[in-house]
Amino acid sequence: MYNGVLNIYKEAGFTSHDVVAKLRGILKQKKIGHTGTLDPDAVGVLPVCLGNATKLCDMLTDETKTYEAVLQLGVVTDTQDLSGEVLSRHPVNCTKEDVISCIESFCGDQLQIPPMYSALKVNGKKLYELAREGKTVERKPRPVTFYEIRILTCNLPRVTFEVTCSKGTYIRTLCHDIGEKLACGGAMEHLIRRRVGRFTDRDALTLTQVETLRDENRIHECLIPVDAMFDQLEKAYVKPEFDILVHNGNALYPDRILSEGAFLSGPNENLSKRNSVKRIRLYDSTGRFMGIYKYEADRGIYKPEKMFIS
Repeated sequence: MYNGVLNIYKEAGFTSHDVVAKLRGILKQKKIGHTGTLDPDAVGVLPVCLGNATKLCDMLTDETKTYEAVLQLGVVTDTQDLSGEVLSRHPVNCTKEDVISCIESFCGDQLQIPPMYSALKVNGKKLYELAREGKTVERKPRPVTFYEIRILTCNLPRVTFEVTCSKGTYIRTLCHDIGEKLACGGAMEHLIRRRVGRFTDRDALTLTQVETLRDENRIHECLIPVDAMFDQLEKAYVKPEFDILVHNGNALYPDRILSEGAFLSGPNENLSKRNSVKRIRLYDSTGRFMGIYKYEADRGIYKPEKMFIS
């Protein structure tokens, strides 16, 4: 079984679920999960978790994301993109400067109302299912953050911009809201997801490329190990006599854990002799990655936050 994260380039026409289903066939393994949906017409980065890395899915969903979007002003659709039914058309009388100023005004914390054509659930039913039945339900505004918005081209009525945002953000809705604020309407014409956390489209693989790597027995070259996802955390090892505790997912006192430097040069420094690190990536004494442990100062003990024992 493969364990780790593949950076997949989702192509147009596939849902995120389609990508997972196809990878299950390509890699002959069931334990695969994606890290956040992309609309079928959208393309770009879709990190996919394999094996014990599926425990990372919720963590990667929380990562910041960067998109490149094309907004077409002067049109309003029911899906907030050009794949939907056109509800109205309007002349675009605003200037280029007005448009740029309006788009840039969305930078920062915002409240966004999720679109009806989305996979969010209300009373156990997905919004897009209700929308297809011709129903509209009230959706509560959700806090989102646009960390950066950069205009790439502005050739009215089309504007191409790059946006870096928090989880749960709908770029279709951003395009709709921009059009509404400009009083001419707007819809998303095209969307590319350029980045999810550390994953970028420059390094992403198409499904065809994954098949080629499988045939050449080279999947491991592009598979990011689970522990590498936490390389910002200090690396530490359990003393050999306490391996059984970590194998069972037990809490550990700091004097039972060695910092990486101590493990490599000799047992002269354990975490109890330092200001205890808040979170560590913990390995057993053989170097096998166990999981993420978090220090509880009130009890003076490290407790498992997320275990990845396979």
